[in-house]
Amino acid sequence: MSPFAIIALALILARAIAELWLSRLNERHVRAHTNEVPSAFRGMIDNATYRRSVDYTLAKSRFGDVVTVFDTALLIGILFSGVLPWAFGKFTAAFGTSVWAMAGFLFATGVALSIFSLPFAWYAQFKLEDRFGFNTTTVKTWVIDRLKGFLLALLFGFPLLALVLKLIEWTSPNWWIWAAAVVIVFQLLLLLIAPAVIMRLFNKFTPLPEGSTLRERLFALARRTDFPTRSIEVMDGSKRSRHSNAFFTGFGRFRKIVLFDTLVAQLAEPELESVLAHEIGHYKKRHVVKLLGISIVGVFIGFAAVAWLARQQWFYRAFGFEYHSGFAAANVVPAMLLFALLAGMISFWFSPLVHMWSRRFEYEADSFARATMGDAQPLVQALRKLTEKNLSNLTPHPLYSGFYYSHPTLLEREQALKTEA
Repeated sequence: MSPFAIIALALILARAIAELWLSRLNERHVRAHTNEVPSAFRGMIDNATYRRSVDYTLAKSRFGDVVTVFDTALLIGILFSGVLPWAFGKFTAAFGTSVWAMAGFLFATGVALSIFSLPFAWYAQFKLEDRFGFNTTTVKTWVIDRLKGFLLALLFGFPLLALVLKLIEWTSPNWWIWAAAVVIVFQLLLLLIAPAVIMRLFNKFTPLPEGSTLRERLFALARRTDFPTRSIEVMDGSKRSRHSNAFFTGFGRFRKIVLFDTLVAQLAEPELESVLAHEIGHYKKRHVVKLLGISIVGVFIGFAAVAWLARQQWFYRAFGFEYHSGFAAANVVPAMLLFALLAGMISFWFSPLVHMWSRRFEYEADSFARATMGDAQPLVQALRKLTEKNLSNLTPHPLYSGFYYSHPTLLEREQALKTEA
């Protein structure tokens, strides 16, 4: 085993060990508060519901540990068994090394690897979520969703792969710059067409009825905050789950506000208004633009890393691939595949920094909602209800939440709102 292969194996094992350790740390922290509702939440949640939230948290944690162990074993087997170079050799012998063939190899490999996750996704939906009363989807809907996802990936993802690989031959040393630019433009186009086309393939969107007090209240909020929106729609999220959410999507004249029907059923009108004010806060504070900017930088860094690795003989040989110099799709594809499999081993350790930034955005959006509503109470009540209805973990370990929570905990958000007030 080459020195870099040893380093790669160490990184894989280090992440798995860290994830399992964080899971155990969080489980012990949650169990320490099992017997009674923590004092900060008394009066908000009854003992029976709190106990269910603890059971739900622990069940998800145990299931997550199984997934972590399986994914780690699968990744090690794929990277160090020689199956990837063997499959690459067989594929090129059968289909050649054209751009379309190489795109086909990457696409087929991605589909093959995703098949391993299907049993876990099925169990999570029909066993774990069903056990705690959240699942509302049928097996038919679940299967159709995945078929639709596959067809969309084939329709959009496969041609994009082919175009990126063609750019290698067209632009040679600078291919990664052009490839990153194309991927970014594609992502922006998806953001435009997703609300009107893609999302409607999976869910039904119904405008709030004309004349309803909720519609008038929310449109008044949009006008008051100078938030341009074409419509406010309710999505049939209850078709798949009892979990709830709200978001806005699209750009410019295509922007619209979306509320889950489960959210509308769970919250009073002032609470819904405060949730929408929070979402508008993300827009007014330019969080969406900032996150998009970070995403763009990340795409360029990723393609730059692939371009550099594609020129390193040691990188290819560490995983059993033959190294060939030159700007051809077949020479770069192994680097792309290996980078996609290994990138998470590095990005995992930066997740606390990313989540710290994300939580800062949430605090700012909460502050905007409080100022817009003139009172923090509607938002506090909304957050408490959503925490209770979703059986959220009320007592996560701080280190665990740092690695996995993009949002502050309920207690942290309430304390921030009270401090500001």
